[in-house]
Amino acid sequence: MKEDGADIVRLVRDTGVLDVNSVYAYLLVGEHYSQTSVIAEVGDQLAGFISAYCPPEKPDTVFVWQVGVAEAGRGKGLATRMLYEILRRPACSHVRYLDTTVGPSNDASMALFRGLAKKLGTQCEEDELFGSELFGDDDGEPHEPEILFRIGPIDPAAVPSRD
Repeated sequence: MKEDGADIVRLVRDTGVLDVNSVYAYLLVGEHYSQTSVIAEVGDQLAGFISAYCPPEKPDTVFVWQVGVAEAGRGKGLATRMLYEILRRPACSHVRYLDTTVGPSNDASMALFRGLAKKLGTQCEEDELFGSELFGDDDGEPHEPEILFRIGPIDPAAVPSRD
């Protein structure tokens, strides 16, 4: 996955809704969090990725940092299948909660995570985690607040096996 850093940056940029981080950040995700992150390819093209990690202070939680799906992969359930893949991995065998943050204008991500909770038969709690004032104003436009979505408790038996 670390070999995909430059492709991930392009995919993130092409989504038009995700914060674009440096190639170095995505290289580090691939190097340090490959057991909790995933990419999806169609042929030899990157179709999607999820960066995620288990916060040390929350050993029963996986935090999904970014979900990106290329235009060609949208509307086909790819993001949900990638989330299931992460939840099935041995590195997440202890996970009972999935946390993520979503900007209030990102309807697609809100639908994805609310839908995931429903498919897993569990709760989805939503509460502001980072107010817009915390992001500063470097580029002249205020950043939206980030809403914490906490999904769980997750029953491992509710996670579908591979398609």
